[in-house]
Amino acid sequence: MKIEEYGLNVLVKPLLEWFPLHARTLPWREDASPYRVWVSEIMLQQTRVEAVKPYFERFVKELPDVKALAECEEERLLKLWEGLGYYNRVRNMQAAAKQVMEQYGGRIPPEYEKLLKLKGIGRYTAGAVASIAYGKPVPAVDGNVLRVISRAAGDDRDIMKQSVRANMEQYLLEIIPKDQAGEFNQALMELGATVCLPNGEPKCMECPWQQLCIARKEGRIALLPVKSKAAKRRIEKRTVLLIRDGEKVVLRKRPQKGLLAGMYEFPNETGFMELKEAVDYVKEMRLAPLKIEPLADSKHIFSHVEWHMKGYAIRVEELSEGESELLFAEAADFKERYPMASAFAAYTEYLNIRLGKKGFTED
Repeated sequence: MKIEEYGLNVLVKPLLEWFPLHARTLPWREDASPYRVWVSEIMLQQTRVEAVKPYFERFVKELPDVKALAECEEERLLKLWEGLGYYNRVRNMQAAAKQVMEQYGGRIPPEYEKLLKLKGIGRYTAGAVASIAYGKPVPAVDGNVLRVISRAAGDDRDIMKQSVRANMEQYLLEIIPKDQAGEFNQALMELGATVCLPNGEPKCMECPWQQLCIARKEGRIALLPVKSKAAKRRIEKRTVLLIRDGEKVVLRKRPQKGLLAGMYEFPNETGFMELKEAVDYVKEMRLAPLKIEPLADSKHIFSHVEWHMKGYAIRVEELSEGESELLFAEAADFKERYPMASAFAAYTEYLNIRLGKKGFTED
């Protein structure tokens, strides 16, 4: 069955009756100002709700409005984001904040089309801000919404196709209640996040649509939604060097463009080095190795690449800064000063350093 054959309007009433009784208490729902809704939606991209909560509270406490975000110094901004990963999200958000300051006097616009023109805001985020914060009757279609609608309507089209997403948006636009747009969109998201789960066993007996769901009637829940597979990740071997003289540790800053742009890292190179190669590499850095020991292997998964890492802890003679791209950082300064990615978390643990609210970034 295709979505146009189903008649989505039958889903509205039971969903809106279900939502007030089952909605989770979330900090961005308690005060659904445009800024807070926007920050939460950007944070929630590719990150779980429970993981986001402490970061959201910290972020809006230090940067409570668009002006504060627009004016925040970059390293401080990255430090506040540390633990959430995908750092282009917060860079884009700051660029959008500057747009809002320049074009709209610091007020996030309520119009869907104007929101779409802000840096880093796509159709889903624009729909979420417009509907939740301003009550505009526009859909906000994310993965959760695509899944629950596909199952309810028994729609077996590939949800990775933009044409399918656009089609679902159009049908939702026709049924979204004009006086409860925000509640409707949040209810769809909530249903997908807590009941109509993507993997494992969905909680059909808790679903307000259990008598209306075509996938359940036809025993096709495990087959829907249809989702084409993403491209296979590229494997990249790297050697990470944890170089220190006791109190200080060697860091360097990544380029301003590309993967982990502007973040700090331990010196590392592509390929696996043997122990002697690692020693020679440190000598080429004009440092004097005293002791070297292998560290446990580690792995980190990015969107399109997977790092397989081999590490060494290297003790050197006293570090003194000269003309170099290297930074000799006090271990105690990590917590406040140096935004560092979780790709290196396994090696940072050897320094007994913890970053972010709950550990390290998810990149």
